[in-house]
Amino acid sequence: MAVTVSLAVLLGILTVVLHRVGYLRLWPSLTVAAFGFTLASTGAGPAINQLLTNLVTALSNAAS
Repeated sequence: MAVTVSLAVLLGILTVVLHRVGYLRLWPSLTVAAFGFTLASTGAGPAINQLLTNLVTALSNAAS
C-alpha cells in the first residue's frame, strides 16, 4: 500500500519541528514563507514545481 503525502505538508512539519527545537526563529521562518509565496507567483513558480516533481519522482524510482 502506497502512502502519498503532499510535499507542502512534509515541509510544514519540518518547519514546525525546526522551530520547536530552536533552529528557526519566528520572524525568519515567516520571512522565508512569505518569500516562497511571492516566488510561486512569479514565472519561476512552474519551473520550481516541475523541478520538485522530477526530484520526488527520481527519489521514488530509486527507492523501489
